[in-house]
Amino acid sequence: MKRVLISGLAMVLSAAVPVMAQAVAAQTGAPQASAPQAKVPAAPAPQKNAVKAPEATTFPAVNPKNFTATSPTVGEVNGFLKAIWGFDASRKWEVAAILKTQAPGVAKVVVLISDARQQGKTMQTVFFTTPDGKHAIADNVIDFGPTPFADARKTLQERADGPAQGAKSNDLLLVEFADLQCEHCRDAQEKMGNLAEDFPQARIVFEDYPLTASHPYSREAALDGVCVRKTKGDAAFFSYAQAVYAKQAGLTAESAEETLKAAETAAGADPAAVAACAATPEAKEAIDATIKLGEDLGVYQTPMIDVNGHLLALESIPYETLKRIVAFQAEQDGVKVHLQPTLTTLQ
Repeated sequence: MKRVLISGLAMVLSAAVPVMAQAVAAQTGAPQASAPQAKVPAAPAPQKNAVKAPEATTFPAVNPKNFTATSPTVGEVNGFLKAIWGFDASRKWEVAAILKTQAPGVAKVVVLISDARQQGKTMQTVFFTTPDGKHAIADNVIDFGPTPFADARKTLQERADGPAQGAKSNDLLLVEFADLQCEHCRDAQEKMGNLAEDFPQARIVFEDYPLTASHPYSREAALDGVCVRKTKGDAAFFSYAQAVYAKQAGLTAESAEETLKAAETAAGADPAAVAACAATPEAKEAIDATIKLGEDLGVYQTPMIDVNGHLLALESIPYETLKRIVAFQAEQDGVKVHLQPTLTTLQ
C-alpha cells in the first residue's frame, strides 16, 4: 500500500487550503462546483454600556441540491475529517457539497472551514473520493474514511523494526524517518526527546532514511548505524546517532571516515568490527528495507514522523501542536495518555 501525505488536509492551519480547490480542478479537469460562499452576518449595533461579544463565524445553510452523489455520505466525510483535524478544537467545518462528476463513481467533496483564532474568516477546500470509497485525491492520494490511518498503522507495527526506545508495546508507535546527515533531522531531535518525556506510553522507533542525492555520506552513516546496533544494541545506536549529529559538519570527503569512527567509539562499538559488518549484504538489505518502508508509507522528505499511521512533516509542526496530534491519535486508537504541561518552548 502506497500512501502520500496531503499537506493541504493534514497540516495544521495550512495556508494552502483556499487555493487547493483550484489546483485540484486544474490537475484533474473536473468541473468546479458552484459551492456556496460563507458570509459573516452583520453584528447588531452595540447597546449602551454593553460588552461586545467576540465575532463568531457561521456557515451558510446547506443546499440539498449540492448533494448529488450517493457515496460518500456526509457522515463518512465528517469521520474522515475528524480523524485528520479532530485534535484541533479551534477548527470547525461544514460539508457543503458531495457532487457527482463525469468520472463514474468519483465524487467531489466541498468543505467549508473556519478557525476560532481567525474570527470571521471562512475557507474552502475540495477533494475527490474514489469509487471504492477507500481513497481521497487532492494534490495527492491518501486513504479515506473514519480510520484513514489504520492500514498504515498495521504496516508500521509489522515492519518498523529499527532501533527503539520507550515502551515495549507498540500500541502507540511513533516512527521517525530521518537522515544522519540531514541538518533538519539533527535539529528535530529536541522534539523527539520531548516526545519521549511527554509520552512514556509510546514506543519510539528510528528508521534511517538516507537521501543520498543531497547527503552523500548518509548511507555510509546508516550502514554503520545498523552495525553499531547489531553489535551493541539499541541504546548504543542512539548514542551513535547523537554523536554523528553532534559532529555532522565532519561528514565531508576529507573527514567522514574519522567522524563516523569517532561516533562508533563514543557508542562503545569497535570501528573495525563495524566496518566489516557494514560491508555485508545483510547490512545493505536492512537499509534497503527501511527505505522501502518509507516509500510505501509516503515518506517524501526528512525528518518525518509517523504517529500510529498518521504521517507528518516533523520540522514544520510546532511542538505543542505535535503533542496534541499524538494525544488525539492515541485516543482514537484506544491508548490512554496523561499529558503534562510542557516547560520548554519549541519552534
